[in-house]
Amino acid sequence: MNQNFEYTEFLKGELSLPGDKSISHRAVMFASMAEGESVIKNCSNAEDVKSTISCFKKLGVDIIEENNLLKIYGKGYKGFTKPLDELYAGNSGTTARLLSGILCAQDFDSRITGDESLSKRPMNRIVEPLRLMGANIFASEKGTLPLVINPSEKLHSIKYEFKVASAQVKSAMILAALHIDDESVFLETIPTRNHTEKLLNLKTEKTNNGTLIYASRKNYPVNFEITVPSDISTASFFIVLGLLTKNSNILIKNVSLNETRTGIIDILESMGAKIIIEDKVVQNGEERGNIRVFSSQLENIEIPDEIIPNIIDEIPILSIAGIFAKGKFRIKNAKELRVKESDRIKAICNNLKIVGLNVTEYEDGFEIDGSISSNNEPIFDSYGDHRIAMAFAVLSMLLEKGGIIKDFECVSVSNPNFLNQLKILGYNSSI
Repeated sequence: MNQNFEYTEFLKGELSLPGDKSISHRAVMFASMAEGESVIKNCSNAEDVKSTISCFKKLGVDIIEENNLLKIYGKGYKGFTKPLDELYAGNSGTTARLLSGILCAQDFDSRITGDESLSKRPMNRIVEPLRLMGANIFASEKGTLPLVINPSEKLHSIKYEFKVASAQVKSAMILAALHIDDESVFLETIPTRNHTEKLLNLKTEKTNNGTLIYASRKNYPVNFEITVPSDISTASFFIVLGLLTKNSNILIKNVSLNETRTGIIDILESMGAKIIIEDKVVQNGEERGNIRVFSSQLENIEIPDEIIPNIIDEIPILSIAGIFAKGKFRIKNAKELRVKESDRIKAICNNLKIVGLNVTEYEDGFEIDGSISSNNEPIFDSYGDHRIAMAFAVLSMLLEKGGIIKDFECVSVSNPNFLNQLKILGYNSSI
């Protein structure tokens, strides 16, 4: 399905967005692992999270959806039942990778598959470290899905320094460690999102080399109740659109302000964005608050390498902000973008060339210079990637003659209500 977007002159109003996708995945998983009833309010309605819910239902977990909450009746320690068929993770790397850490501790065989896009993404990054813990797990010859997981003779604790800056790898290993009596110690030298540590209340320790994370069976989840804050990655598309649209004043409510996720806010503020954080509170170990956004004049800055892992999902929309900011926009040290739902470096560069920008593509990033020269209604390719689709929807709404996004339905992976949310803010096209 192609979707047309027209130029918009202003945005005003309040948005309440679905729950954070990363927290929602983990909440469903930990509630399924715990014994007894857990309640999750404002769980993400993204297709990715539905994939996680589907997998745990196949593992014997009762999950009941009522209005805007989930009731999950967890199975307790190693209480899952052998699935009757494969566990289909859809497009969700989080589902596939984190689930692996849980399944390698179970007493039955299992097999994880995914859609065409997910089946191209690297899985050896979890297979190899989990094997070091004694896991009996195998990827395909190409190091991709399907993952085949057999019972292990005995998992054992580990002292391990992460080789890849990935919250998914970190979480998979922590989840395996929760099934082992002896304590595992993980060293993270480059910070990544820490929702797993916070939700499980793990002990962490700052050192000169990075952060030490401790996990063992004593940290195994117990039943809980949580209201999931809104997803800052989803909010970032509306934040940038609000900054770049004239006469805008929007409020996005109850957004996750986890310190490993707010790099996008820090960068935009350094670029001159007028963003105000209101009513900040902490619940379930996670900071949250309201984000108020005003139209702003931006100027590009040098983006530090060390912040890249924490803004990796926001780079597509950040690049749109960079187009309209003064000076060159440059991203480096972001090779991870090439193994997301699409090759996001190539997708961004190809689409920006359509509107006449000077784009230099690097192996680990890109540089954008010049000004938009095309006055025709451009047709952008989503590459089947939800974040590319929404980023170029935002660009289209900033172009005088608008633009068209190919295969826009892929946004359902993270935010199926994107179009309706635009209408709430006064976007008045024919969508």
